[in-house]
Formats: sequence, structure tokens, C-alpha cells
Amino acid sequence: MTGRFKPYLAGAAALFASGLAHAGEGAVADEWKWLTFAVFGGIIALTMYITWWAAKRVHTTSEFYAAGRSVSGFQNGWAIAGDYLSAASFLGIAGLIALYGYDGFMYSVGFLVAYITVLLVIAEPCRNIGKYTLGDILAFRNNPKAAKTIAAVSTITVSIFYLTAQMVGGGVLIKTLIGIDYEVSVIGVGVLMLAYVVFGGMVATTWVQIVKAILLVVASLVMVALVWAPYGFSLPGFLDHAVHDEGIQKQVAKLLGTAAANMTPEELGQRFLEPGLFLKNPIDQISLGMALVLGTAGLPHILMRFFTVPNAQEARKSVVWAMVIIGGFYVLTLFLGLGAALNVGPANIVALDKGGNMAAPILAQYLGGGADSMMGNFFLAFVAAVAFATIVAVVAGLVLASASAMAHDIYVGVIRGDHATPDEQVKAARVASVIVGVVAIVIGIAAKGQNVAHLVGMAFAVAASGNLPAVLLTLYWRRCNTGGVVLGMLVGSFSAIALVMVSPNLTYPQAVIKEAKAVLEGTPAKDAVPAKASEGFVCELFAVCQNAEAAKPAAEAKPGAIENLAKLNEKIAALSDPAELDKAKKEAGKLEKDIKKAQDDLKKFEGQTTNLVGIEKPFFRLKNPGIISIPLGFLMVILGSLLFRDKRAEDMWDELYVRQNTGIHAEGATAH
Repeated sequence: MTGRFKPYLAGAAALFASGLAHAGEGAVADEWKWLTFAVFGGIIALTMYITWWAAKRVHTTSEFYAAGRSVSGFQNGWAIAGDYLSAASFLGIAGLIALYGYDGFMYSVGFLVAYITVLLVIAEPCRNIGKYTLGDILAFRNNPKAAKTIAAVSTITVSIFYLTAQMVGGGVLIKTLIGIDYEVSVIGVGVLMLAYVVFGGMVATTWVQIVKAILLVVASLVMVALVWAPYGFSLPGFLDHAVHDEGIQKQVAKLLGTAAANMTPEELGQRFLEPGLFLKNPIDQISLGMALVLGTAGLPHILMRFFTVPNAQEARKSVVWAMVIIGGFYVLTLFLGLGAALNVGPANIVALDKGGNMAAPILAQYLGGGADSMMGNFFLAFVAAVAFATIVAVVAGLVLASASAMAHDIYVGVIRGDHATPDEQVKAARVASVIVGVVAIVIGIAAKGQNVAHLVGMAFAVAASGNLPAVLLTLYWRRCNTGGVVLGMLVGSFSAIALVMVSPNLTYPQAVIKEAKAVLEGTPAKDAVPAKASEGFVCELFAVCQNAEAAKPAAEAKPGAIENLAKLNEKIAALSDPAELDKAKKEAGKLEKDIKKAQDDLKKFEGQTTNLVGIEKPFFRLKNPGIISIPLGFLMVILGSLLFRDKRAEDMWDELYVRQNTGIHAEGATAH
């Protein structure tokens, strides 16, 4: 073991041990915590061994940034899957399917289709043109300093958005699953990720992502086999049980509200397999689809993976393998989500986490024999450990992308004018990795309790609106030049960020206060409201005029949680049947929880009328800005290229065209 690696491994072990000391309430009972930590310890030990093995093989710049371009297409396909299948994919989509049925599965389809864009237009030319980063691709024919600077700023922006969401999500999930304190969880993710990147570079990151992807697929396959077997592996039989499941029918009735009054139980169950329970605005669906499909091809940490293979043929192979693995996994999420809805029940999933993120772990516990069995808790521990490895692997890829932008593009390319020695380049990359890692840990801890869901959407929107137009037109349009690339990346990225900051994704104090008062005090009776016609397409996007609104039926007055709790307590005092008493106590516990949250919200937002950007309600009506910011990004690249002249971009076009199609003079593999 290398000397520099030992203290880090000892630190990670000490931190893991501190997690034991900080373990509190979680989804796992105290008597089974040892099993959870044993499984976690095993997987962490495996990844640390990989890092120790990789550390001995990383000496040059190419080995640190691109694993010496020695990764095969098959291996890179698994590593891309490991990089792309984040905790949001594994836990989030399974939860969405468990709570909303068909609409949740649409996310799976969107993520899968995104790779067709990557396969057809990005993978091969990027491998032939680039070296280590997004900046290398843009700098090939454009002004190197301007292209690398704007690419580095965009890469760091996208990575920080994505990174913050992963760190916060990781902290919350680990705390919910096994009860380790939020701050300790975030530091643990950060320390492990830094160990992988600083000592093992792309070699360790690649193999950690491969191992994590295999564990994720194996765990999902086992769970799907157990979920599907009772139905004879018949898809119609499986879906028919979902339609006739009482818990699913109740969930649909709850989501539809008064619209479900005249529907039969079978119609409610069938509605679970139809669109419209979660994604209700068709324009928002189109905007989200554009950002998912086009944003994937502009994510810096995904682009960086194509530089790890020896040639363009292996780059194509890696995308095909990635599509097979990612596509197969997303099909499995359908069974995981519906299986959780059938076996655990939407009501029980929501009781543990309102977003449904615990659907897959709790399903694993159920399939293993339940909360009181050893196999049930082993299954839960394994799934929790895979989720933990998932978060760390994705974060490692993001940190490597940010560090390469800082060290390779800014320090070596812009400040040193590409005259740094190989040793200086590797040292700069390791220092940049530590800086990005520490910043990620600090931001992750500072963002505790914040709603960061919009950051993932923002990362995809910036990648689709800023990065993709610049990369695509640089590769395929003769007239594209530095002026267009800089203008397109600035306007595309800024418009995406600005629209998200005034969208419904952010928290609005007046809306939170109104909702909290409705929970505590109830709502008065309301008359029926007729439908309102839209005054134009612009009104569907911005709150400057009347948008289309469906008719609302009359609603009766509803009592608040405080009044309901008082009545329930009187009822509990008179109950003698143990089963009824237990059920009533659970309802009372839920009401007390709702009351506390509402009171906390009122206290937190007391006296506030505007949100952090100074507005009272959303100005942009959609949750995703892609439908505006993506066309704007392409338009600005075209306008900037037509308005400015750049002789270098024109002179380099023929060389770029030949090289992107043939791979002549592209960077090759380095021997180990």
C-alpha cells in the first residue's frame, strides 16, 4: 500500500466508525444496525481496495484524467451506466412509479431516449476531437483561451448544481435509511469521493462506477424476480393485480380528489396506468423531455467518459453498451415501483418519505421477510449500501469533471499557456480535486433542509441550453466560431438559470403560510368555478395574462388538523378494542406530525412575503425552462457566429471535419 494512501484510508475508517457512534433513528431497527454497518463496511472496503490498486497505476496526466485511454467499450459502457444511474434514478423513479404509476415511468423513458442523442451525434466526434475536457472540444477550432474559459465556467456551474443536489440527497437518504447524522453522512460521502479521485483519478473512478453499476443491476434483478414470480412472470397478470389493488385505487382517488367521485374501483386502478397523475401540464412535459434528452449530451462528466477509450469505435461500443444497461435498468424500475405499490402500499411509502424515495429500500425489506427478519434487514442494508455507493460514484465523476476544468482548462490552458510539465499538471489536478471536494462538502452541509430538487433540473437545462448548442454547432456547422460559442453558452446558461429562479421550483413564503394555515385551521366551503380560457401561448409560459384553467367543482368546508386531533383523542379515550385503538393512535400520530410541520413552517416564514429572488409568486409557469432556453442557446450561437469573424475557426474547419470523421491524429492509448 502506498504511503500517501494509508492515512487517508485510516481517516475514512475513523469516519465510518464515527457513523456508528452517530447512528440514531432510521428505517432499520437498532437490533439490526450491526448488519447494516457490516454490509456498508464490506462495500466501502471493496471500493477502497480498488482505489489502492488504481493509485499505483496513476502517474501521468492522461492516466489521471482519462485512465490512460485504456478502458474498453464494454467497460466504459458499464462505467457510463454507473455515472448516469444516480440515486435519483434508483430511488426517485421507483418512488414516482409507486406513487403516480405511468407518469413515473415516463422519466425512465426520457433518460433512456437521451442516450440516442449521445450515440448519434456526440460520442464518436467528441472522442476524435477532444483530449480530456469539454474545453478541449471547443478549443480545437475556436480561440483556445476564450473557449476553455467559458467551457470551464459552464462545467463548474453544471457540476456544482448537480453535486449539491447529490450531496444533500445523500445526506438525507443515509439519515433516513440508517439514522446517521446528516452532517456525518455528507462528510462521509465527501471523504470517500475525494479518496477515489485524488489517489486513483479516472482509473479508480471508472472501476468504482463499474462495481457500483453491477451491484445496482444485480440487486434490482433479484428484487424484480421476487416481485414478479408470484404472477408467473406474466406482465398482463402483474398489471391486472395493480388495477385491482385496493391501496393503489385509494392512492388514485386521493390524487384526483373530487374528480374521482363517480369512478368505479376498477376505473381508479386503470387510471394508475394512464398519464396525467403527476405530469399534468403538456407544455411542461415537452420542456422537461427536451432538457432530459438534449441535456444528457451536454453533461461534462458524461462527455469526459468518451476520452477514456482508445478509439472512436470503442466510443460507439461504449454508448451501445450503456444504452443496453441503462435501458434494461429503467425497465426494471417499472417492476420495482409497481411492486412497492402492490406489496408495501402507497400510504406506507408516503408515511416514511413524502417524495416516495424509500419505496425500493422498503420493498427490499418486505421481500426479505419483513422488518423483524434477518433476511429482510440484510436486503434493506444491501440496497441502502448500493444507494450509498451510487451517490459516492456519481459525485466522484462530477468532482473529476470540475477539477479537470479548473486544472486543465484554466490553470494549464489559460494561465500557463499549455506549458506546464506532466508532474505539474497531475499536481494541479489533485489540488483542484481537493478544492472542489471541500467546497462540495461545505455547500452540502450549508444546504441542509433546503429544497434542492430544482438544482438537478437546472444542471440538465444549463447543459442542454449552453453546452450542447456550442458543441454540436462547433462539430457540424462550418460558420460556427468563437463569438457564437461564447454568446450561445452565456445566453443559453443564463436564461436557463434565470427562468428556474422565477419558476414554481422555488419556495414561496406566502404559499407555504397559506398551506400551513389550511392544515391547522381547515378550509371554508367553496363555490364551483367555471373553466377559464387561455389568452395566448405566452400566458401559458409567463404570469402576465390568464392561462387556461380547468373548471373546479364546489367543495365542502374541511376541518383543520387541530380540530380533527381533538375529536380523535376523545374517540381514543372511549375505545377498548386493541386493533381499533392501535389504528386510531397511528392516525393521531400522523396528525400530530402534520401539525408540528405546519407550525414550524409558520414560524420559519413569519413576516416573509417574498422568496430569495424577491418575488411573491412564480413568474414563469413551467418547472423546466428547456422549451425557451434551448432554442435561445442555439439561436445565440448562430447569431454570434454570423455577427463576428474568426479566421482560425474557418481555417480549422477542414481539419476538424476530417478528424471527427476519421480519428486521424486523435489521442491514443498509453501503455501501462
